[in-house]
Amino acid sequence: MSAQALTGIRVVDVTNNQAGPSCGQMLAWLGADVIKVEEPGRGDVARYSQRDRPDADALFFLAFNANKRSLTLNLKHPDGREVFRALLRTADVLLENFGPGVIERLGFGYEAVRETNPRLVYASIKGFGTWGPYRDYKSYEPIAQAMGGAMSVTGFPDGPPTFTWPSIGDSGTGMHCVIGILAALMQRHATGQGQRVEVSMQDAVVNLIRVSLRDHQRFGQVMERTGNQLGANVPGAAYRCHPGGPNDYVFVFVQQQMWHALLGAIDRKDLVGNPRYETPDARWQNRAEVDALVETWTRQRTKHEVMTILAGAGVPCGACLDTAEVLADPHLLARDMIVEMDHPVRGRFVTVGNPIKLSASPTTITPSPLLGQHREAILGELGYSTDDIRALARDGAI
Repeated sequence: MSAQALTGIRVVDVTNNQAGPSCGQMLAWLGADVIKVEEPGRGDVARYSQRDRPDADALFFLAFNANKRSLTLNLKHPDGREVFRALLRTADVLLENFGPGVIERLGFGYEAVRETNPRLVYASIKGFGTWGPYRDYKSYEPIAQAMGGAMSVTGFPDGPPTFTWPSIGDSGTGMHCVIGILAALMQRHATGQGQRVEVSMQDAVVNLIRVSLRDHQRFGQVMERTGNQLGANVPGAAYRCHPGGPNDYVFVFVQQQMWHALLGAIDRKDLVGNPRYETPDARWQNRAEVDALVETWTRQRTKHEVMTILAGAGVPCGACLDTAEVLADPHLLARDMIVEMDHPVRGRFVTVGNPIKLSASPTTITPSPLLGQHREAILGELGYSTDDIRALARDGAI
């Protein structure tokens, strides 16, 4: 492969589950040599969490660890720790998401690693960060959504605060960490020194819901849940389509300059200029009528037919694709966002591609590594002989 944007950058990834691995995978997609360091014999818990086949790593693991290399190390063994220090001396980035205090107890806190390699960028993903009243609390995706305010504004007015499946707490934090790592690497060009990058899951979610926080200040009150209604725009919701299945909906969002185009598209030009609907305020006051008008038309057509007609008229709309439709969507396939992989154990499967498109740094997706798959190659790069590697394995260090 020709050089990519991050060719020459080595990342040591000691993360597990989703937030950290999603960060490491993005760096790998951009060309970094990401070495996933895992516990011997077990590895990342995501390898067997929600496993659908007893003989292969779980699809959950495969989704967040493509393009990486795997090295097993026992960081509780003195020789394993020494191998890890040797690896860190060659690295540009250390990426970790251990629980509070764990990596420090292993002897690899920021100050200790900085002495080993002052140029290294030390990136930490935590539930609540390393300072502040909640620093010792653990977190998972729903905890981050709850504590970041996202659940309070998600759902319908007569329902409870609601969890959303897109992983804004896990993968959202991972993408924020990618940004921090890239910024730190850029600053290292000027200073010659690494630094610590820290992203907490709560912080990342708060950043992603800033519009709701803005509206709290605009209106001087706690934001209420509004279901599928987006602001005071009408139409601005999901409308049922034919044949009426659980995902047969289309979301239509109309601003003032698009109102007449919508009326033309749904064959209701007779309503152009009607004072009950002509202005945003009028449509909001009569929103039940407007929503019924739109849905009477959409229910006679499939969501894809509705999208084709309205989009063709310049009206923003989108079919509510289910997971099967996303995996087969022709636009996503054309943009290499849904790609087919050939795994050495699992065989052929479909996964998500790189959403960041760089014209001079194209991404080729390769399968996630088997546990310890690259042990000999990586240790050889560090200067360990075949006999050294056998001895380390015999002693339980790797």
